[in-house]
Amino acid sequence: MKIVKDILYKVSIHSVQGRTDKLINTIAFDSREVQPNSLFVAQKGLVFDGHKFISKAIELGATVIVCEDLPETLIENITYVKVDDSNSALAIIASNFYENPSSKLKLIGITGTNGKTTIATLLYQLFQKAGYKTGLLSTVKIFVDKQSYDATHTTPNSVLINKYLSEMVAIGVDYCFMEVSSHGIHQKRTEGLQFAGGVFTNLTHDHLDYHKTFIEYRDVKKSFFDSLPKSAFALVNIDDKNGEVMLQNTKAKKYSYALKTMANYKGKILENQFSGLLLNINDNEVWTKLIGSFNAYNLVAIYGVASLLGLDSTESLTHLSELESVSGRFQHFISKEGVTAVIDYAHTPDALQNVLETINNIRTGNEQVITVVGCGGNRDKAKRPVMGRIASQLSSQVIFTSDNPRSEDPQTIINEMESGVEPHNFKKILSILDRKQAIKTATKLAKKQDIILIAGKGHETYQEIKGVRMHFDDYEIITQLL
Repeated sequence: MKIVKDILYKVSIHSVQGRTDKLINTIAFDSREVQPNSLFVAQKGLVFDGHKFISKAIELGATVIVCEDLPETLIENITYVKVDDSNSALAIIASNFYENPSSKLKLIGITGTNGKTTIATLLYQLFQKAGYKTGLLSTVKIFVDKQSYDATHTTPNSVLINKYLSEMVAIGVDYCFMEVSSHGIHQKRTEGLQFAGGVFTNLTHDHLDYHKTFIEYRDVKKSFFDSLPKSAFALVNIDDKNGEVMLQNTKAKKYSYALKTMANYKGKILENQFSGLLLNINDNEVWTKLIGSFNAYNLVAIYGVASLLGLDSTESLTHLSELESVSGRFQHFISKEGVTAVIDYAHTPDALQNVLETINNIRTGNEQVITVVGCGGNRDKAKRPVMGRIASQLSSQVIFTSDNPRSEDPQTIINEMESGVEPHNFKKILSILDRKQAIKTATKLAKKQDIILIAGKGHETYQEIKGVRMHFDDYEIITQLL
């Protein structure tokens, strides 16, 4: 139990009506999760306005209401705290409620369009191998040292973040690596957290259904680095023109990594094969199990973070060579018939191009590259024709199919992808709405030594159609078929 006035510390408060010396048991922002003696935070969301559920929260036992707009009728014995921003308030309250766990370990945030999951997950693996108790908050999994939990969002809500961090502190976790999404930053989920470091991977076309403009998307990412303290480090990919932008106003110590330009952590690809990458990092050669230039960037970033956190160079390189690819990130195998299958989460134009260019750089030129790809419904529509064009340019054969159409018509999504295909590539295109049937068709078309890329869903184990989630796993299906 916590005293209300203690957990309101540092919250921007407009007014308070009622007692702040009372005790509360839990924090809730969903009225369905309210328990007796809860503090309920009413947030204005994209779909629901929590202010409409204040009376329901009080019925269920909430004794403290934090809101931006006070109800017309105030109930006796209920404490009302009017704030300027409920999202910000929730994040700070959650941090205070769990006794600011982020200040008791080293929390590293990784942000950017592509590479967040791989960098965060492989840093978790590397520091585990180095003998440290380590935490992970990622799209794929959440780990409190070796205890795993399923993830539902790239960046969890503020209460969950602090709950997991608190569990990590309780068992002596030294480092936690966390994916920081633009949605999470914009919705203030990371406010109140104390980061020991931040990593910027790259910035490409994504989430413009949410942020509206690329500049807004970039500036939201930048705000994460603007908020880093002097004690933290900021490590950015300087090959991306937005890397310098991220560093403009940060108080953190500035570092860079790159493959093409001079940087504090400089990598060079010596060999790139389906069996792995031979890299030179700061004049040290290392063979890794990961593939492609995009993973070369990820590995150099990982080496940089390990170095900034004090790991010995030789130890870092040793562990780097042992790292395994992340589920759904260029996950591949070769069938008995000699067909190579690649499953990748690539759901942005840049990510799709990176994966296809990697495949084309490795192959001899005699094999077909058969790509199965779709685009998500109720998401940024502008990238659909771009992804259609890239897939058709860089593949021998393309099958457009459903991804997670959600509430949209899947045929409409495919039509929008097809609109980006140049006329001379029309002959390469097939459209099959049913994703399983599309993957099956790819296996029928593939001959020995051909390469099948199944892009867009990666680690996901579901497909969402008309608001219903059904079990669907690209890797499971392709392994059954091959």
